[in-house]
Amino acid sequence: MEQRNSLDPVPWWVPQRGHALRHAGIHFDAVRMIGVLGEQVAYEVMQFTNFDAGPIVRSRIGVRSMYFLVPPLTARGCRWPAGAEAMTRHGSGVAFIGVPALEGSTWPLDWRSRPTALTPFVDVKLLRELTEEVVTREAGATASSRAE
Repeated sequence: MEQRNSLDPVPWWVPQRGHALRHAGIHFDAVRMIGVLGEQVAYEVMQFTNFDAGPIVRSRIGVRSMYFLVPPLTARGCRWPAGAEAMTRHGSGVAFIGVPALEGSTWPLDWRSRPTALTPFVDVKLLRELTEEVVTREAGATASSRAE
């Protein structure tokens, strides 16, 4: 498949409508974070990159999750803190990630940050560093609230 013609080409693995399941480790690896951690890390990554973070998929069903799409074969090379799960082709089984179209009805998935020609993936090193900072900050806040 080819990229669609537009001012800002979209990776071919992004469906034209609805959403599609894509095999992690082929087109991208993913790092999944559930709940508040995912929301906070997405916010931090977007702030740090001036809102050009690369693809972040938000799932709004069940436990709300964020999927940070990173280059293939990169997520497994990082040591992720508790609450962040690397989803790759190898390891504890096959992982499929839901990818929404850029336009139209895609519920229960949507883009928190879209892929662009300049930023086709989230920077895996930046994601790991910011995730570590958020987890450490939250652990410190929890510890100080217990001490009070």
